Amino acid sequence: MMTLARAVLVVAFLGVVACRAVLTEEGSVILDGNITLGGLFPVHSRGPNGVGCGEVKEEAGVQRMEAMLYAIDKINRDDTLLPGVTLGAHVLDTCSSDTHALGKAMTFFIKDRSVYDGPDTTGASVRDAVCKDGAPAFKKPRRPVVGVIGAASSSVSVNVANILRLFKIPQISYASTSAELSDKSRFDYFSRVVPPDTYQAQAMVDLAKELGWTYVSTVASEGNYGENGVETFAARARQNGVCIAASEKIDRHASDETFEDIIEYLGKTPKARAVIVFADEDDLKKLIAAAKRLGVDRHLLWVGSDSWGTKVTPVEGQEETAEGAITILFKSKTISEFDSYFTKLKPENNRRDVWFEEYWESHFHCRFNISSDSGTSAGLRRCTGKKTVSTDSGYVQEGKVQFVVDSVYAMAHALHDMRNDLCPGTTSGLCEEMEHWNNVHGEQFLEYIRNVTFRGIGGDTVAFNALGDGPGRYDIYQYQNKNGVYQYVPIGTWDDSRARRLSLRPSLLHWPGNQTMASPTSICSSECAPGERKIQQASACCWVCQRCERATQRLRDESTCEDCPEGQKPGANWTTCEDIRIRSVSWTSLYSSIPIVFSVLGILVVATVVGIYKVYSDTPVVRASGRELSYVLLAGIFLCYCMTFILLSPPSPVTCCVTRVFLGLGLAMCYSALLIKTNRIYRIFEDGKKSAKAVKWISPKSQLIFCALFVSIQLFAVVVWLVVDPPDTYVEYTAIESPDAVGVRRCNVSDTSLVISLAYNMLLVVLCTVYAFMTRNIPSSYNESKYIAFSMYTTCIVWLAFIPIFFGTAHSPEKMQIQVTTLTVSISMSGTVSLACLFAPKVYIILFQPHKNVRASSATKAAMVAKRWQQVARKRSEQRSSVSVVMRNGDLEVSSPEQPDMDIQKIPSSDTIVSTSDGKPVYRFGALVDRTTEVAESGVLTTNV
Repeated sequence: MMTLARAVLVVAFLGVVACRAVLTEEGSVILDGNITLGGLFPVHSRGPNGVGCGEVKEEAGVQRMEAMLYAIDKINRDDTLLPGVTLGAHVLDTCSSDTHALGKAMTFFIKDRSVYDGPDTTGASVRDAVCKDGAPAFKKPRRPVVGVIGAASSSVSVNVANILRLFKIPQISYASTSAELSDKSRFDYFSRVVPPDTYQAQAMVDLAKELGWTYVSTVASEGNYGENGVETFAARARQNGVCIAASEKIDRHASDETFEDIIEYLGKTPKARAVIVFADEDDLKKLIAAAKRLGVDRHLLWVGSDSWGTKVTPVEGQEETAEGAITILFKSKTISEFDSYFTKLKPENNRRDVWFEEYWESHFHCRFNISSDSGTSAGLRRCTGKKTVSTDSGYVQEGKVQFVVDSVYAMAHALHDMRNDLCPGTTSGLCEEMEHWNNVHGEQFLEYIRNVTFRGIGGDTVAFNALGDGPGRYDIYQYQNKNGVYQYVPIGTWDDSRARRLSLRPSLLHWPGNQTMASPTSICSSECAPGERKIQQASACCWVCQRCERATQRLRDESTCEDCPEGQKPGANWTTCEDIRIRSVSWTSLYSSIPIVFSVLGILVVATVVGIYKVYSDTPVVRASGRELSYVLLAGIFLCYCMTFILLSPPSPVTCCVTRVFLGLGLAMCYSALLIKTNRIYRIFEDGKKSAKAVKWISPKSQLIFCALFVSIQLFAVVVWLVVDPPDTYVEYTAIESPDAVGVRRCNVSDTSLVISLAYNMLLVVLCTVYAFMTRNIPSSYNESKYIAFSMYTTCIVWLAFIPIFFGTAHSPEKMQIQVTTLTVSISMSGTVSLACLFAPKVYIILFQPHKNVRASSATKAAMVAKRWQQVARKRSEQRSSVSVVMRNGDLEVSSPEQPDMDIQKIPSSDTIVSTSDGKPVYRFGALVDRTTEVAESGVLTTNV
């Protein structure tokens, strides 16, 4: 069935092109050999409107074709590769057209044809590929083509491969990269030493992402290469977050106006500056020219595929427009030996290349045949053929020369291995088995091709994968202006075998009109700031940024905001939630250090006073001050100082409970003791004026009972409070809508409740102050009441200043330390005032005036009483009954002979010293303090007033 199909195809083709058989033979390069390899090269560009052939292509055409001839010459001279075998060639010009190439390729399948030496019917000068002396044409049998090198364009390779597979002729391409050709169900005889466009498309996507270009346009030439390349790029781009703004296709017969329309269409999306181009050399040149005419040369950022590579032709004459373009080319090296070979070629020594004179004319801008009446030759020099092709003349080795040579060598190595297997024992030439080539040999040849592995001319390993493709390795270039000279500068590489495939050197990048290292942008929308969500527009790469409605929301994804859990706020990147920082009082801060030092000193002073009182507990000063109440007062002051450490500790249920109990307890102990003292003084003076009866409840025991009663009221209230509202903590957050939100851990007690809990102590302070004020006019020698009064006045001032500061710093984390410090200082100051006013004078007498701290004799005490009564008597006019004052067992007993029913007043000596004035103790006698007496030497005081 296959044989019938091939026969029908050949007959049909011959019916079309039989009249052009001579032209087909003449438009080719033929080298005789034992084995013939076919070659397909775009020696010329497409003709006008896609018909016929156009201008000669110096780089992609002639250089590549000469690379094949160079490789064949090199192999034929190698005694280790196919020894005794001469490779021949049959090279055809595809004219960069798939239809033209298909017609040309049919000559590969016509057996028993002969080389014809005769005139070209078109009138062009043609030199026979066999005869060099111009001898008359003769016929010579031609060997069949066993394999084909080419083609360059993927669209040409697709069409030719469909024919070659029918005749089982293997094909190795040096430049066709369309991913379609990897489909071995359709192109089973096709192989290539270059990678497919799937790798190239991925390399372009990686490059765009590396440069931050997420919004690009694409331009493709019509055909397999361009359309499939862009399609593959678009698929990979979508997977990697790169969007296509516009996609344009260049028709096969596009005019200059069509190219301008394409450039104008690209300009409608000005944010998409990067343009990915999968186009052949001819379309590239016209596309750049259109951009130059429309003046958008500095706006568009070209990214060219391997068809652009490092070619000079597409940018010649329009270098400024192409400046900054990034191109991709298969990883290759410059073959210096080929440069030496090619630069030595001249028309006179390269007669086998029927197109070399045309190349020479194009390269040196001259003509070999110039007629005076030819308008087409006007202004051109005559070619002498004496010049030399060199870099000075503009020669640059084309980027795919290496791959042409590797393709020829791949077939040579496959033939060598095949001959070793089919011709065992043959060391030179071909055996009979290989002399008669048939379809069976084509199938075997394909297997040998797929299994070859050798080191290519560029030093890299040449091998084919299961799909007949080469490895994915690329060099990346940028077209730059270096000191007035435009050139392709290597800026990176891409290798699919590496973990990080793209290796780019940003320091080598240079953008026209940009003096900085920063790459120009090609994006639709800038990235949203932290805390902003994307509101998607028509394209996936275009959006509008909008902040989340609340500062407590995080970004669940790029376009959705959600609330963070309570106690958390968005993190730095706004995609996660993190705990809000809890601020607490720092013990190392100045706000804490001062109260701590103050409290420590206060505790030491309290301990010192307690020690002094303990040592001098039986001295008159200590006894007269009321030891029991003094110790209660000192205990309360100690608790006041200790509250500093509790209040500065991190809040917890335990510390909150301790704070509630001891905050009011210490103050209650202080003010209860002071209230008992001031009340007792007041009652002694006031009740004595009204009655001669003894004042009740003034003994030490009674005082302690009353003090305990007053303190228990505070404790009872606190216990009820703890039961009704158990202590716990909570976090109070401030500035929650701000990124600087902080929390303060507090006890579950409001500031108002805390102050109310001190209301009872404030009541005690007020009562103490009132009593102190009421006893302000007692005799100056009775000075303890004055100290108590001063202490209460100072305490009131402290707490009046405390309240506005405490509430003024509420609910402010920044001022939280000020609030706590104010509370601790106010409590410590309350204790310090009592300590300084009530205990400092007594400690001073005990330590520095011990002569005032001695017990007086009985006579002295009686004299003192008498003296006091005499002072009072002078102020009285009424007569008084006589009384007797007797000292017994350290107590004073007062009685009146004239009033037998008068109760004897016993005044304990330990309770009689009120103060020390002028070094003498002053006594108090309850209701008798306003009586006058005379002192008898017997110790009995009798008076008649």
